[in-house]
Amino acid sequence: MPLIRVEKLYKQYEIAGGQATPVLHGVDLTIEAGEFVAIMGPSGSGKSTFMNILGCLDTPTSGNYFLDGENVAGLSNDELAALRNRLIGFVFQGFNLLKRVTALDNVALPLLYAGLSKSARREQARDILKQTGLENFTLSLPNQLSGGQQQRVAIARALVNRPPLILADEPTGNLDTQTSREIMDIFTRLNREQGITIILVTHEPDIAHYAGRLVRFVDGRVAHDGDVAGHAEHG
Repeated sequence: MPLIRVEKLYKQYEIAGGQATPVLHGVDLTIEAGEFVAIMGPSGSGKSTFMNILGCLDTPTSGNYFLDGENVAGLSNDELAALRNRLIGFVFQGFNLLKRVTALDNVALPLLYAGLSKSARREQARDILKQTGLENFTLSLPNQLSGGQQQRVAIARALVNRPPLILADEPTGNLDTQTSREIMDIFTRLNREQGITIILVTHEPDIAHYAGRLVRFVDGRVAHDGDVAGHAEHG
């Protein structure tokens, strides 16, 4: 059973005057557990909307989305939130860390919903921070960390619930080349050593090359699905 399967996925947004703006046009896609997939496409191609649907942050207008065998389309908001918390870790371009909270407590935050005690949450967060090389920065605030360190905290937060799937939206967009490589090395290690499925949106061809598969969106449709080599040159 694939981790992700979408069938005839359509999405349109209603705009002023009752007009509909179509964004996704009948997308069919299957992603197996353990894959590392890069998603590319020009601005307005539908890739961000697609990622939001995969992350249960948005729902399709029509079509089916099966996540770990469960059809997401019919779930309530509470059920979607529970599914997100159990199966998906998110990493964003802007890090999205709480500014007045230490790295440790930022990472422990998703565990609040898991019903663990504060000490258990912190212990688990400390273990995950160690995995991302930040064991010496647990009590640092985000503004005391470099951009690369902040993104490592964000990755640790995404991992703390031990989800099988990580969705990363332009995770190196705010980072220099060397730091980007370090962040991508972490993703590669998580994918290879722990079998975590990683789906990554990027406009940078060199970042896409870390993935084993490239899906390119054009005008709300999948224009390419396959090898990265030679196809990652046009954001």
